[in-house]
Amino acid sequence: MKHSLTHVVRKVFDKNPESVLSHKQVCALIDVRENALRKLVYDILEDLVKQNLLQRASHGVYTKGISRSSVEGNIELTARGAGFVITDDEQADIYIAPQNVGQALNGDRVRVHIFKRGQSRNEGEVIDVLNRERTQFVGTIEMHEKFAFLVPDNAKAGTDIYIAKEKLKGAKQGDKALVKITVWPKSSKNPYGEVVEVLGKPGSNDVEMISILCNQGIDYKFPQEVLAEAEVIGLDLDPEEVKTRRDFRNITTFTIDPVDARDFDDALSFKRLENGHIEIGVHIADVSYYVRPGSEMDKEALKRSNSVYLVDRVVPMLPEQLSNMACSLRPNEDKFSFSAVFEMDENGKVYNQWFGKTVIHSDRRFSYEQAQEIIEGKEGDYKEEILILDKIAKILRKARLKHGALSIESEEMRFKLDETGHPSEVIIKTSKDAHKLIEEFMLLANKKVAMFVAEPKKGRDPVPFVFRVHDKPDVAKIALFNVFIDKFGYKLDFTTPDQIAGSINRLLDDIRLKNEYSLIQTMAIRSMAKATYETTNIGHYGLAFDFYTHFTSPIRRYADLVVHRILQEELTHKKHRYGKELDDVCKRISRMERKAVEAERESTKYFQTLFVQDHIGEEFTGTVSGIAEFGLFVKMDENYCEGMVPMNDIPGDRFYFDAEKYRIIGGKTKKEYNFGDKVRVRIYEVHPRKRQIDLELVVD
Repeated sequence: MKHSLTHVVRKVFDKNPESVLSHKQVCALIDVRENALRKLVYDILEDLVKQNLLQRASHGVYTKGISRSSVEGNIELTARGAGFVITDDEQADIYIAPQNVGQALNGDRVRVHIFKRGQSRNEGEVIDVLNRERTQFVGTIEMHEKFAFLVPDNAKAGTDIYIAKEKLKGAKQGDKALVKITVWPKSSKNPYGEVVEVLGKPGSNDVEMISILCNQGIDYKFPQEVLAEAEVIGLDLDPEEVKTRRDFRNITTFTIDPVDARDFDDALSFKRLENGHIEIGVHIADVSYYVRPGSEMDKEALKRSNSVYLVDRVVPMLPEQLSNMACSLRPNEDKFSFSAVFEMDENGKVYNQWFGKTVIHSDRRFSYEQAQEIIEGKEGDYKEEILILDKIAKILRKARLKHGALSIESEEMRFKLDETGHPSEVIIKTSKDAHKLIEEFMLLANKKVAMFVAEPKKGRDPVPFVFRVHDKPDVAKIALFNVFIDKFGYKLDFTTPDQIAGSINRLLDDIRLKNEYSLIQTMAIRSMAKATYETTNIGHYGLAFDFYTHFTSPIRRYADLVVHRILQEELTHKKHRYGKELDDVCKRISRMERKAVEAERESTKYFQTLFVQDHIGEEFTGTVSGIAEFGLFVKMDENYCEGMVPMNDIPGDRFYFDAEKYRIIGGKTKKEYNFGDKVRVRIYEVHPRKRQIDLELVVD
């Protein structure tokens, strides 16, 4: 019986070599209904897997081989348990229903069988987990009589983790803990794990920040082997290495950074030349001298990909021995740097350029505020140099905008913290001339390095390179942005991508002093594509550059470290070490950049809840900053914190979301709520752990 049934089962897969079939489907195809025979079919399928005649994918499905309908990609889970797989092959993301996610967790590399192709999207199921994005999660311990579960803080994590009592490491009911998944049996709904570290009771800033980091897969500690490697790096420069470098130590050099910065990536030097031109050096910390390919620090830096800046702390990409000491271009210390040096006139024209390894000595450290005071007329060190650099930066910026660059003014929400780490004041930091001065010279260096390495050269193949690219805007998103600004009485010309940039710039310039400026600029940014790292160059739309890379921040970005290595190989005519694997590096650093942004955003939301916690019941004037099916978001004008009014709690009518006109409207009264509307709200409830502020509308 078994022999003949095996023959029938094999025939099913021979006739359908690309099919991915479950045990139930196989039984249906060969018309097996009795329980005993159904069990025999299951045993046959498992035997065929052991003989390598079939492959068993996750979630109990079998296939003869990898189907052409199967693709690889990274899965992003939603809070409701569904997933979207982003692949290199498919243009659209593949939707995965919750029941088809299998044992995949957020961010995992998976193989997916596409069983339904549609016009708007394809649908599939996870048939194999190829690589776990992470195995450690932070959450709350939930005790049961004979075992415990970790309930992850992040709903997107995927599932609760089963923990045997002997694996709790002293964790008790309600504790926050870091738990590592050790195994996930095929027969189990939940993975098994063990407590790595008990973090304590929820609520402290330390515990919440660690939770935010871990939920994004960002390590908050360095492995011991990485720290050990960093510790042996001294601050004294090797005299023999100094001799091989161009010496800038006697040339006026200074840094301009945030007042609380500790990792100084970049410095500027200024020298008058006999021909009347100016030699301006953009000097970047020479991280590549200290962090060698394949070292423990290098592997860890790639894993992290960038530093993460939370409200109350920095989680560096490199250990502090490098990021804040050996590599940091601190004042009054000799430092190794990698430099882009330009011979320019005061109108910003570049006559000559030079790239290479240098040794510098920063004469002075300026904060942005100190440099800004000098630009605005105050006396200070290196006033002449700063004013000339500011003049050139303004000319470079004007030329960029004329060429089609977007004019976006950075605006950042910061908190002043008291001695206990509690937020005592909200500060909105805006970009002033001192910021733009540094920005323009960093943009110049990044652009010129990209052109030097990547511009086509006769008689040679292109060099594998890391580009910072920014795609043209999606017409549908711009159309939505047009609907949004229509609420304020504005229109946008978006016939071509070039017209979009110019039209947005004119709009922002016209409304710079109006209340809605910040909100409209934020929405303009959201309507744009996201910049990423790629090995294929498509240019940078937002900057209007044909060639662009990241060269100027290797202390905090792995992309820049790779670019330093490639540039040095190009300068010394050495064989380039990077090949096809550079594509995987770009994918990783782009993915980790998104995670860092999410962590930073969640950190800000958490501190917003702390800031307004003492104001429950108080009323504030606010601006409608977001509209969704479930309610409206309001940013309070006085404290810049944002909360949400649930749709069902809007008083006076039964309100609904009008997707076509992007508004919230009352069914009977036709009362509307639109972006930018001024409203009065009361803080109803605050949930620091959920990073959520609940508001209620105050209606006269």
